[in-house]
Amino acid sequence: MDAFLQAAIDEARQGLAEGGIPIGSVIVHQGRIIGRGHNRRVQQGSAILHGEMDAFENAGRQPASVYRESVLYTTLSPCPMCTGAILLYGIPKVIVGENQTFMGDEALLRERGVQVEVLQDADCIAMMRGFIRDKPELWNEDIGV
Repeated sequence: MDAFLQAAIDEARQGLAEGGIPIGSVIVHQGRIIGRGHNRRVQQGSAILHGEMDAFENAGRQPASVYRESVLYTTLSPCPMCTGAILLYGIPKVIVGENQTFMGDEALLRERGVQVEVLQDADCIAMMRGFIRDKPELWNEDIGV
């Protein structure tokens, strides 16, 4: 398995262990993780800390040139909010663990020139299916249902 996807999965598992939603993300620049995060809406009482947003936050301020050379890994297809951040900061490539349990705005990313690669990783799928089965009300809240 790709070490960077594994890092995103590790973030997702940490989120689940904290009582949150198991979605993780890392931002990679020149072969090095510069930001990592997991969905912390529950833990922080946040409206916006999805896995990707947490990874951006933890990357701190970066020049646009760094983002334009980075790859974002996420365990789940990015929602509209996270898609917007990816587009805003000019991330050129997104590696998605899976999009079977949730289909985000991959079409918009592709339309705007972002390379999107979906892996359909069995661990990512199983983790989200289990979470959605066990905590449907929390999942629905997270995606705005």
